[in-house]
Amino acid sequence: MKNTGYLHDVRYMLHDTGPYHPEIADRLTAMYNGIKDAGLLDQLTLIPAVRADLKWVETVHDPKYIRRFGDICMTGNRTFDYPDNQMCADTYETALLAVGGILDTVRRMIAGEIDNAFCAVRPPGHHAERDQAMGFCYFNNIAIAARYLQMEHGIQRVGIIDFDVHHGNGTQHTFENDPTVFYYSIHQHPSFAYPGTGREFEAGTADGQGFTKNSPVLPGQGDDSYRKLIERDLFPAFDRFRPEVLLVSAGFDGHYDDDMSDINLSTEGYSWIMQTIMKLGNQYAAGRIISVLEGGYCLERLGELAANHVRILLNG
Repeated sequence: MKNTGYLHDVRYMLHDTGPYHPEIADRLTAMYNGIKDAGLLDQLTLIPAVRADLKWVETVHDPKYIRRFGDICMTGNRTFDYPDNQMCADTYETALLAVGGILDTVRRMIAGEIDNAFCAVRPPGHHAERDQAMGFCYFNNIAIAARYLQMEHGIQRVGIIDFDVHHGNGTQHTFENDPTVFYYSIHQHPSFAYPGTGREFEAGTADGQGFTKNSPVLPGQGDDSYRKLIERDLFPAFDRFRPEVLLVSAGFDGHYDDDMSDINLSTEGYSWIMQTIMKLGNQYAAGRIISVLEGGYCLERLGELAANHVRILLNG
């Protein structure tokens, strides 16, 4: 059994997106209850959130954007940049707790206190750009974690695997000219899904050419397509890149019961994806894997999916 960390904090519930919004606090409750009901909670190392130092947020985001975000929260405005970015007075601080909790989890893993972890945070992050919020995301949690690994802990090659059903435009744009971070995303085809990025020809720019790989999936596809594309695209890419640490943008919104996409992944399909990531992590990164929650909105399925996810991390 691995020593698996579980970042969970009730303060992540303070980010209030209002009525009728899919990204709600009940998502974390459903996951916590699913993990608890599966008898896994006592096997995990519970990690509380801590507030991020702004110097780490500034490695990815423009300081003017960060200040603008904080100021708008203080004014009581309910939206930020786009109408789907619903917020409240606590959103800025909650976003800093999300980043800080993830960075502390990374620190614990590098120090050997834990082997791997699942970070059940909100707001999510992979759509957030350097100077704008997008798609329910304000700070790009996974991108900041990658920079923290490099700048604080001397990791030279970071691999990011994003299996959220929507392409992580913010993460891709952060690293698209950087050969030290390999970004792989498998997602619903951008012609049919938000945010409209993540086509196969998007492979990085300048020195980062070849260090971005996208596997778009057509609507209606599911387990078989994901398996074929991951084996075709991700395996050879990581065999060349050989990441030292894996960061995972874990989105569960491709499940056939989730209304946020037209992808038909099964629960077993999600388990195969995570088992495959574990194998890659063991092969290249000494098992060092930090998984960070992105999407996933079907409350009836999130408990089961989260329990399976951490069970795979525990089993190694």
